[in-house]
Amino acid sequence: MDNIFDYKKFSELLGVEMRNRDLFQESITHRSYLNEHRGYKLEHNERLEFLGDAVLELIVTDHLYLNFPNPEGDLTSFRAAIVNGEILAEIAFRIGLGDFLLMSKGEAKDTGRARMWLLSNAIEAVIGALYLDQGYDAAKKFIDANIISELPRVIESGLYTDPKSRFQEVSQEKTGITPSYRIMKEWGPDHDRHFTAGVFLGESLIAEGEGASKQEAQRNAAAEGIKEKGWQ
Repeated sequence: MDNIFDYKKFSELLGVEMRNRDLFQESITHRSYLNEHRGYKLEHNERLEFLGDAVLELIVTDHLYLNFPNPEGDLTSFRAAIVNGEILAEIAFRIGLGDFLLMSKGEAKDTGRARMWLLSNAIEAVIGALYLDQGYDAAKKFIDANIISELPRVIESGLYTDPKSRFQEVSQEKTGITPSYRIMKEWGPDHDRHFTAGVFLGESLIAEGEGASKQEAQRNAAAEGIKEKGWQ
């Protein structure tokens, strides 16, 4: 399987010498790839994503606790912002992780939000592989360099503020109307559902947002609504 995965370049990307190469190849294998390659010997990356998500949250939580004297509510908001799918997808794109992804031809053509979620999930799976193959310190080094390094930008730009709370606060102040949300669309299999939510002021649709849960779609709709109304 070496011909479909450049171990050397991936090692350079991560800055480690892999012990279990299959583990890292699995980390960049999307479920859709298996559907088109029935003889593929490895699993898709969802279990590694599950593990990596927990490792990421622990390391970010540890960093916040040791470095920020803020109350628990602030720390929770900071953590939620830095492990947000959009931020993780931006980071994955920036470091070139997308060049290594193994996915179906259909997924490969998608350049929209579906690709964003794929990148976000993949970087969590890579963290899971790093943790299993190299240990906690290696995972922490990767997270410090590529994810926690984004914290100053996230805090300075206010990305940690819950957009639903912000949109409601400003809309009530400026219009006297409490926003409401509706699910406009949902699609995908049970293990990979996606939703489009609309945020409304009265009967007027202000903006839409997508997410892997209804709550996430609503938050993204609120964030888009803030931009649409110029309420940043």
